Amino acid sequence: RSEGLRVGDVALAIGNPFGVGQTVTMGIISATGRNQLGLNSYEDFIQTDAAINPGNSGGALVDANGNLTGINTAIFSKSGGSQGIGFAIPVKLAMEVMKSIIEHGQVIRGWLGIEVQPLTKELAESFGLTGRPGIVVAGIFRDGPAQKAGLQLGDVILSIDGEPAGDGRKSMNQVARIKPTDKVAIQVMRNGKELKLLAEIGLRPPPAPVKEEE
Repeated sequence: RSEGLRVGDVALAIGNPFGVGQTVTMGIISATGRNQLGLNSYEDFIQTDAAINPGNSGGALVDANGNLTGINTAIFSKSGGSQGIGFAIPVKLAMEVMKSIIEHGQVIRGWLGIEVQPLTKELAESFGLTGRPGIVVAGIFRDGPAQKAGLQLGDVILSIDGEPAGDGRKSMNQVARIKPTDKVAIQVMRNGKELKLLAEIGLRPPPAPVKEEE
């Protein structure tokens, strides 16, 4: 399980760096929940300083007892070699993806069709929400589930399906785990008034194909 990982826990990375053969390196968990790395739309990485080099991708990140905690995925490097900043997909997420592929032939992720930004201290004061969690709707996909449910730009989402919405990444990951066509209650603050909206979760559309240059 990856939910109980803490910074400082021992981490062992298994892989085949540079094709030299199976190799194990040791380090610690440097951080959890790393995101906004520009690697993917959904990012929730474990960071470790266990040496991960090209060839380790797909290898196991295990704890001191040999339990699988993540799948080695990427490194931050200016030289192409390990600089002590490696990233692994948490095993919980990897299992969800695996099960979805087995059952549906693809990864099924719930989608609301919004972009959000953090509720800063200044914004919270202007909305009269000091001390309350929330995320601000900064963008809405046309004809997406959020727009159909009545969400508007500038709405402050207080909770989704009863879960407080204090962290945009966690809230969007929460939505991603909800089955498309399921309905969720969204509590928002708009112009000083609390509203409850009901949204039917959609299926995230595939990314637009990249046009090849002639």
